[in-house]
Order: sequence, then C-alpha cells, then structure tokens
Amino acid sequence: MTISIRSVEKKFGRYPALNKVDLEIADGELLALLGPSGSGKTTLLRTIAGLEFPDEGQVLFHGEDVTYASAAARRVGFVFQQYALFKHMTVAKNIAFGLDVRKGKDKPSKIEIAKRVEDLLKLVELEGLGQRYPSQLSGGQRQRVALSRALAVQPSVLLLDEPFGALDATVRKSLRRELRRVHDATGVTTIFVTHDQEEALELADRVAILNRGSIEQIGTPDQVHDQPASAFVCGFVGEANSFAGEVSSGRFSAGALALPASGVPDGAATAYVRPHDFVLDDAGFEVRVDRAHIQGALTTVNATTLDGRRIEISASRAEAARFQGAVRVAARKAHVYAA
Repeated sequence: MTISIRSVEKKFGRYPALNKVDLEIADGELLALLGPSGSGKTTLLRTIAGLEFPDEGQVLFHGEDVTYASAAARRVGFVFQQYALFKHMTVAKNIAFGLDVRKGKDKPSKIEIAKRVEDLLKLVELEGLGQRYPSQLSGGQRQRVALSRALAVQPSVLLLDEPFGALDATVRKSLRRELRRVHDATGVTTIFVTHDQEEALELADRVAILNRGSIEQIGTPDQVHDQPASAFVCGFVGEANSFAGEVSSGRFSAGALALPASGVPDGAATAYVRPHDFVLDDAGFEVRVDRAHIQGALTTVNATTLDGRRIEISASRAEAARFQGAVRVAARKAHVYAA
C-alpha cells in the first residue's frame, strides 16, 4: 500500500500540530516518524489511521482519496504502547477478535480463524500460549499478542504508536528485531512513531524527522545521521558536541576549534562534531581528560577544553590508555550551520 500525505494541516485550538506536511510512503516500506514530544508525529500517525481528520490537505492510499474515510474503511492495523488487550479473553481470542466481529460473508469460518491465529502465534514465536490470558504473559509477550491481533485482519497498513515505550531496554531491543523480522515476512507497509533515535535508526528503511509540526528531513538512517539537513536534525539524531562560534571567509572558529565551513555565510554559527569524529592529533587543540570509561569495544572520554567547554569523545578500547591528563585532539569532520 502506497500512502501520500499532501499539504496536511491540523490545529488543536490555536496550536498547529501539523503544518503543510508532505510525505510519500512506498508500498512495503517500514517508515519511522521520529521527533521530540509535541513535534506532531502521533497526530500524523492518527491522521493516516483515520482517527484524526486534517483541517487542510489530503491523505491518499494507493492513489485513492481517504482523507475523511474511517479507520475501518482504511483497513489499518493499530498497535498502541499499552497493548489494549482484553483481559477476560485468552491470547487466541484476543488475536481473533477483529475476525470474530465481522459480519456475514466478510467473516471467515471458525477453521479459517483458528488457522490464522495459529499461523500468527508461530510468526511471533508464541506457539503454545494461545490459551493463556494477558495477565499470564510478560510485557514483551503481550506486545507480540497486540502485534498479532493487528496483523490478523490482514491490514493494508500497520501503524504503531511508541510500541516499545512501556518496556525495559533489554526487551525493547529484542522486540525491535522481532518487528523487523515480522515486517520482512509479511511485507505490510508499516509506520511507527518513536522518540527513540536508536530505535528509528536500527529498524526503519527511512526516517521522517518532525519538529514543531513540520518534517525537517526524510531519508535513510545513514542519510539523516551522516548528512543532517539542519541544525535541529544534527542535534537530535545521534550524539553531537555543539560549539557556538563565528564563520568568516569559509572558516568556522570557536575558541581553539577551527574548521572549514564552505557554503556557510559569514556571521554567528554553530558547529556540531560527532564524538567519533574527534581524533588524537598533536596539531590539534588541548583538552583535559576528566574521565575515560570503557563500554564494550569503545571508550567514552569526557573532557574539557581550555576555555571551559565540555566535550565527549568516542575512541577505540585500545586507545583508552592514551586519554589521560592533557591531550590534543582535532575534529576530522563537522557540520556547521548559520545561527
């Protein structure tokens, strides 16, 4: 299912939740809507679902205008953060619910429903748990049941709103891999909302980054991380050290830090340097190492420049011993934006 969002606007009172949003989603794509709280990502998801209607603009499914069509008419599957399972129903009954409530010729036979439930339990690796109740499952298992229930009705689009937000870090990572595997197995066009950049970059084919109701950038995980289109994207996606300074004749300077800044107009500017883009360099500027701690194969270094700026450096584990006392570092790459 291809989805087109065309100049969509939505206000809540005077608050502009969406501001002329344009977005094209390919058939079978897994797209992440990423942004801080209040950026409009959940409103956009609900507008795609048919749970909110825009004030202006259009929503098209496969070229058909569904702007004011109901969620049921759009055949969307929705997974919420809080599972929303029926406590009095078994896992199998929860998964089958959307099929059981169908009427007439649209309702599959009991045998077909049972087969569909069995296939979905196998898909999400919950075989043998169909007769349990939600209270007998872990949080991660309940979220898998919620995903299965959404898939049971064979939706044209699968929508997930912060699906892993209520789970602990270890379970979240496991379910990310599970969602990606299920998506690849089903091929359903999938859109999920998250404020967790790691989640978006790991899972999605493309990421749409929202800020104040507008899309700042759309691209692959590598593109939004390595080629940020704005200072907001650079500061929001991935770790970055920021330096407020000035650009003059194609050079950025902030204290001892000096960098090329071609294409940036003269005047106040901000440079962003990823922690892994700082390297030890005798020709660089001096910093005082406050702490160096090893995390797996990497060393995270917290340091302070001579003018009091605090920075973070990421180095290999083998380099850990070299980060002691005063060292000199240089930035091999930076993103510079006019203020």
